[in-house]
Amino acid sequence: MQNSAPISLPPELNELGKERWQALQSHEAFSSECHKFAEQIRTSFALSDFIFEQCLRNPAWLRELLLEEILFAEHLDYPSLLTQLLNKVDSEADLQKQLRHFRNLHMLRIAWRDLNNMQSIESSLAQVSDLARQLIIQTNHWLYQFLQPQFGIPQGEFGPQPMLILGMGKLGGGELNFSSDIDLIFSYPAQGVTSGGRRSVEHQQFFTKLAQKLITALDQITSDGQVYRVDMRLRPFGDSGPLVMHFDAIEDYYQEQGRDWERYAMLKASILNTPCPYSQQLSDILQPFIYRRYLDFSAIESLRSMKSMIEQEVRRRGLTNNIKLGEGGIREAEFVVQSLQLINGGREPSLKVQSLQLALTELVKLHIIPEQSATDLLQSYLWLRKVEHCLQQFADKQTQVLPNNHTDQNRLLSVLGIQNYQDLLQQLAKHCGIVHQQFSLLVKEDSVLEDEVADEQQQGAKDLWQLQLTAQETQSILNYWQLQDEVTVTTGLPIGEEVHQQIDSFKQSLTKQRIGQRGLTTLHNLMPVIIHKILSSSANNHVELFKRVFSVLQAILGRTAYLQLLFENQAALFHLVKLCAASPWVTEQIARFPLLLDELLNPISLYQPVAFNQYADELRQALLRVEPEDLELQIETLRQFKLTQQLKIAAADISNALPIMQVSDHLTHLAEAIIVQVIDIAWLQITAKHGVPVCESNGAKNMQDKGFAVLGYGKLGGWELGYGSDLDLVFVHNCDGQQPTNGDKPIGATAFYIKLAQRILHIFTIKTGLGLLYDIDMRLRPSGNAGLLVCHVDGFATYQTENAWTWEHQALGRARFITGGHELQQRFSGIRLDILSKPRQLKELAQEVVSMRIKMRDHLAKGTAQHIDLKQDAGGIADIEFIVQFMLLAHTCSYPSLAKWPDNVRILADLAKLSLISQAEADILIQAYLEYRNYAHRLALQNATLVAANASLSDLQQQVKTIWQKYLLELVAE
Repeated sequence: MQNSAPISLPPELNELGKERWQALQSHEAFSSECHKFAEQIRTSFALSDFIFEQCLRNPAWLRELLLEEILFAEHLDYPSLLTQLLNKVDSEADLQKQLRHFRNLHMLRIAWRDLNNMQSIESSLAQVSDLARQLIIQTNHWLYQFLQPQFGIPQGEFGPQPMLILGMGKLGGGELNFSSDIDLIFSYPAQGVTSGGRRSVEHQQFFTKLAQKLITALDQITSDGQVYRVDMRLRPFGDSGPLVMHFDAIEDYYQEQGRDWERYAMLKASILNTPCPYSQQLSDILQPFIYRRYLDFSAIESLRSMKSMIEQEVRRRGLTNNIKLGEGGIREAEFVVQSLQLINGGREPSLKVQSLQLALTELVKLHIIPEQSATDLLQSYLWLRKVEHCLQQFADKQTQVLPNNHTDQNRLLSVLGIQNYQDLLQQLAKHCGIVHQQFSLLVKEDSVLEDEVADEQQQGAKDLWQLQLTAQETQSILNYWQLQDEVTVTTGLPIGEEVHQQIDSFKQSLTKQRIGQRGLTTLHNLMPVIIHKILSSSANNHVELFKRVFSVLQAILGRTAYLQLLFENQAALFHLVKLCAASPWVTEQIARFPLLLDELLNPISLYQPVAFNQYADELRQALLRVEPEDLELQIETLRQFKLTQQLKIAAADISNALPIMQVSDHLTHLAEAIIVQVIDIAWLQITAKHGVPVCESNGAKNMQDKGFAVLGYGKLGGWELGYGSDLDLVFVHNCDGQQPTNGDKPIGATAFYIKLAQRILHIFTIKTGLGLLYDIDMRLRPSGNAGLLVCHVDGFATYQTENAWTWEHQALGRARFITGGHELQQRFSGIRLDILSKPRQLKELAQEVVSMRIKMRDHLAKGTAQHIDLKQDAGGIADIEFIVQFMLLAHTCSYPSLAKWPDNVRILADLAKLSLISQAEADILIQAYLEYRNYAHRLALQNATLVAANASLSDLQQQVKTIWQKYLLELVAE
């Protein structure tokens, strides 16, 4: 690669060199002694903007380079030169200035020698790497000493602990690019507290501060530029991980969380610090992670995946002019060598080297790669590295793309000694062909036609996940699904941009998750399938669907079993996407409680809820598998049962397998079954401690006759529960007297039933990993929140007769006996009928009902001109409920059969049969009520509260308001 012949420049570059030489001569600090080097200076100025700009800013450097002849020295002693310089530095500001001057001077020297073909590319790579290593470790040393007076020294087993710096990539391999950033990982030996300074700090704090200062010293851009761009993303946990970690944490991470790509990256890792016992400890930690003790065929699948991603990126992005990332580029050459190292390195210690050139030599010695193949590969690799160096030395910019301007094209031709650009392209094609041939032979697929026959959509889904794409590239892939015209409603952005952001954000989030290698492999296999199913779905908003499905995946990233479930059961994945597309509420349920994913395995049962009368038996069977003393597991079993059954109801609802009335019926039967079991569990717990209550009139109570009842109000009472509904409950008992219970810790009957009620509420409302069982609302009990949690049924009757407000009687119309003994059921039915059938003055009743309704509407209605509050707006659900309640309180005294049902639909039907309202009015109210409830269920599934106004709903509202006017407002106005 070395060529001592003078560089021949074309006229254009000759002219540029002369102009720049004249500009330098006019500088006041120019030394006339440099005239004898005029030709070489003109050539160098013409070939590199970087060389010219640095010399113009620092003309004295030319004297140092040319007259003191450091330019002509084969090697420089960077350690001594930099040590002498830093010994004079006494502040961080001066440190930054001196580092940048030292870097620029010596990079100027390297570029000058390279572009004038005064040294080989191998020598250049080594010098760039050695310079970087010294700048990093000596800056680290200076800052370490700078912090000592304030914080002291972090002592360890072998004396002061250093911050060890792992140089990754080409820096670690001693083959750094000219204008490369540097990938670093910081570590220190052990935790502890510093000593000997003005104040002691934890070692973690000391080394974090040191790491921050080191990054700033190297990376910060000042008027003198920067030393290096520092990239810390390869450290454990990426950007979300600590900046520096102690050895134990490093070891734990790579043993438990280390991924295949990190093994691959660690192949090039080199500890930059001067060797010491601590550096040997760190090396001993990393080696078992990188290299297996046997022929590592387990790495082949990961390497095959990496190779496939490289091929896809090249194809997708058309990287034809990129000498690093394009087909047959530098990356492919590195991949060939590092892959063979990874597979064989555990068995062959000689392969445990960071340098590509050294590794290739060893691979030949071990007969892993033929000598001629290795020679060809190395020559092509070095040619490409020479081109890369040239491209970056033109302006000290990190680029690997062939130039598209004549100036840089001519510069490249001049340095390489090639006559014209077409010849250069031919040479490039030859070298890239040699590299790509070796790359193609590596970890070859059994079916080489796999990618060729892949469906465009499937391949597109793979590319979306596996490649780093732009938004425009993402949009072009979405065209396979004819989604190019879809625009996101909320942002107005094209779908390509939104999908790009969603996928990119999800990828970024993975760096903050603790995912094992098996889980990560499963995820990478799963994601193209998921993306394909999302884009192939009939969803109205694919961007929203991405958000929903990704929220579920975020919840299960640490649970490899669920990732495998979805990957191995495509039907389950299909149903997940379907349910997420239909409902954000269902999505949230699955994301919060991933155990629901198990239900997706059986689509037959998923969309077919159990029969009404089977909920109690199914729950009872589930609880039989739990030990009676294991309250925690009983509570979890109750919640799991509710969640799974609720999901099945929602799935059937979404697929239109259930009419609206049956959705509520299912949800209500489910709640009732749970209530019964909760009471039984609470009863067994309280009686185990206190015994059973002993009543004056009918003796000791038992499991079958507890003397305790639950009354359901509101939606539970009216068979109208929705998704996420709370339960309005009232507790009563019929145990007379205050005789003590018959257990080890006896208490009176009232105290017993209060404790029972408290335990019931505890079981319902305690927060576990599966959430609440139900929210419970007890405000409809006698005296509301001021009343006892449970009262005697006689006290309940007295309160309803003597103290209850009209609105409480309205609520009683929707009350229903849920569970308890037959005697209590009969007693409650009698009380309810007595209260509802009390004679009332109709105008006064109407005034109270209307007044209450107006207050509710004023405080609760949230409708607007564009959106309807189905419950509280005029003509909505509450108006229909109040009409029914008014008619019930007004006419039950004359028609006791009206009190038979607690639900509005059947009461309305009875009102029409009794001619208390017309059949047409009943039909209108029933139609409106069911339509509103249907919308309400849909809103719940969409996590929404208001519905967009439309002509159909507005018409129903107006008809309800007309009936409200007729039966209430006109009566009030009389």
